[in-house]
Amino acid sequence: MDWLSDCLRIQGSFDEVRQAALRPRSASTVRAANVHIHLPPNFSAFECVDQAVDLAARQDVCILGASNYYDFSVYAPFAERCLGRGIYPLFGLEIIALVEDLKPAGVLINDPGNPGKMYLCGKGIVRFAGPTAEARSILEAIRAHDEERMRRMTALLAKIFAAGGVETGLDDTRIIERIVLRQGVDRGIVTLQERHLAQAFQEEFFQRVRPAQRRATLSRIFGRSSQADPDSHVQVQNEIRSHLMKVGKPAFVEESFVNPGQAYRLVLELGGIPCYPTLADGAFPICQYEEPLAKLVRTLEDSRIYCVEFIPLRNDREVLERYVLAFRDAGFVVTAGTEHNTLDLVAMEPACRHLAPVPARVRQIFLEGAHVIVAHQYLTLHGRVGFVDGEGRLNPDFTGREERIHYFQRLGEEIVTRKLAATHG
Repeated sequence: MDWLSDCLRIQGSFDEVRQAALRPRSASTVRAANVHIHLPPNFSAFECVDQAVDLAARQDVCILGASNYYDFSVYAPFAERCLGRGIYPLFGLEIIALVEDLKPAGVLINDPGNPGKMYLCGKGIVRFAGPTAEARSILEAIRAHDEERMRRMTALLAKIFAAGGVETGLDDTRIIERIVLRQGVDRGIVTLQERHLAQAFQEEFFQRVRPAQRRATLSRIFGRSSQADPDSHVQVQNEIRSHLMKVGKPAFVEESFVNPGQAYRLVLELGGIPCYPTLADGAFPICQYEEPLAKLVRTLEDSRIYCVEFIPLRNDREVLERYVLAFRDAGFVVTAGTEHNTLDLVAMEPACRHLAPVPARVRQIFLEGAHVIVAHQYLTLHGRVGFVDGEGRLNPDFTGREERIHYFQRLGEEIVTRKLAATHG
């Protein structure tokens, strides 16, 4: 934890910084923020941390948040590179949970293909370098379940490809070795994801099958016609996932999840803010859990979740604006990111579907949310109550939600201004 305290230390005492945040100030110099990207060894569009940070710097993203699955060894170099390029780093995680009661009813939450499956994020975590015993226990259970599932799915994929005439020679160990070689990371921090498997089988397939034969061979492997461009890495990987690895497909293996209470507890044990990633019209029709919108707001409040996140590339401008404004009017913190969890190297500043710009009002709300996370991360790191406390309750030192958000926004702006002026000015 010492490296984190050192790298995020800012000039001035806590009281001085707090008082400065209360004084009138000029407009924030932060032009854009992105609080959700994935970094290697998670499946990512980026080959390395430097590439992600350099791209953010070139595109004037001044606050950048990583939200990796379950291993955070990459966060130290991420923080160092960010500060060296005049970017304030945020730390988070993403968790998959299962709401058992909703699965039999077929209710979709924020995963369009799997009833009962729920994603939950943690924003502004600070205890990842030295997790509590409870956090470590949950993390270890998640990783053990994931490793066993990926081992079984890899074996099934190898059999399916072999039956279609393509001997890949792949198993989970060989796929991990590829990631270690490609990313230059320690083997112990690699947790395989479905996309890693799809990429490995696509790469072997391309090496062993000539372009002219790929579509027919894929159709034989899938048991249905392939529509992918036979030269497109991404399209072939997507078809491997959709035709072989999803629910009901021949390489699917049932997932073992923590429950929402464990996911929520893990975020708090790591010092973060529980945050619901909102899909909205990223699924069509919109998932039952997320509509009507007023009901979603009440459901999250009842669950003591006061922060939501969007990946605007999934959303039409009008739908994004409707959801964001409704949440913000209800006193939620609202953030945005790009994920970058496919091979598509999209722009670092969030944009809407078809690359339409985010509406101006919504963009300001996203910047506000990023500053709130900055302030929470800073306060929690210094042993103070952040936006929420260790039980997920809203900080009680305010008369209402607007006052709380406004204060945390100003404090976050002061922290970013001081830190970036000291490290990049």
